[in-house]
Amino acid sequence: MNDATRGLALGGVGVVIFALTLPMTRLAVGDVAAPQLPPAFVTAGRAALAGLLSVVYLWAVRAPRPPRALAPALAVCALGTVVGFPLGLALALRQVDAMHAAVVTGVLPLATALVGALVLRQRASAGFWACSLLGCALVVGYAAWAGSGRLSAADGWLLVAVASAAVGYVAGARATAAMPAPQVICWVLVASLPLTLPATLAAWPDAPVRAAAWAGFVYVSLFSMWLGFFAWYRGLALGGVLRVSQVQLLQPFIALLAAWALLGEALRPATLWFTLAVVGVVAVGRRMPVGNPRSRGARR
Repeated sequence: MNDATRGLALGGVGVVIFALTLPMTRLAVGDVAAPQLPPAFVTAGRAALAGLLSVVYLWAVRAPRPPRALAPALAVCALGTVVGFPLGLALALRQVDAMHAAVVTGVLPLATALVGALVLRQRASAGFWACSLLGCALVVGYAAWAGSGRLSAADGWLLVAVASAAVGYVAGARATAAMPAPQVICWVLVASLPLTLPATLAAWPDAPVRAAAWAGFVYVSLFSMWLGFFAWYRGLALGGVLRVSQVQLLQPFIALLAAWALLGEALRPATLWFTLAVVGVVAVGRRMPVGNPRSRGARR
């Protein structure tokens, strides 16, 4: 098996792991009728558990401390991936099903590209901006359709989750220019431990919950917050970012199937059509030119 094939395989593993985050978070927090683990506990606890595992990993590989110059990027990455995304997702999934969340969060790759273009001051094409606006319109339209003409607070939390993840991913990507990608997420989690460990204890559930909720919590801690990044980043390194990142387009569909299989959620035709539309817009948008104006000028 060559590096390109291995990269695609590992990228696929990462995408499956991340897709299962939605139904597993739903299992962990429950719904309004039968709440399980508190969203604050799931948010802090998944990062704390992954942070403790990261301590062991960094010690085992004898990873050097990150340079001080990376502190701002790592802090922003932590705010986006450790706090914003998990908390927004957990709060939303207490109120809406995992299929609903899969459609709304399906625009995440495009949102990440949008944040990257803004942060890096890249000149995006008109087609890219058109796809971004259309993707947002589709997500808002689906949320309004699912809410019988109104957006819910859960939709707001899902948009917060998408924006947080996009910002966190871009900050983390900037840090990977100076250190190995797996070490970036590990240092982010370790640096967050002084906050996540006390928060976990403070939010510890005071009532019994189902075993399935604890299983969902363990999954999002061990896989979604930690091992998924190892597979994903390694796949990108072996197979190339452009090739392997296209596998991410399958993530919403895997999430829909997982929600049907694990949670028994009904897959309505309209949900599938909205998902196809969002993924199609994301696929087109990611192929639109986004370049650095200074590099263009240099070529001229």
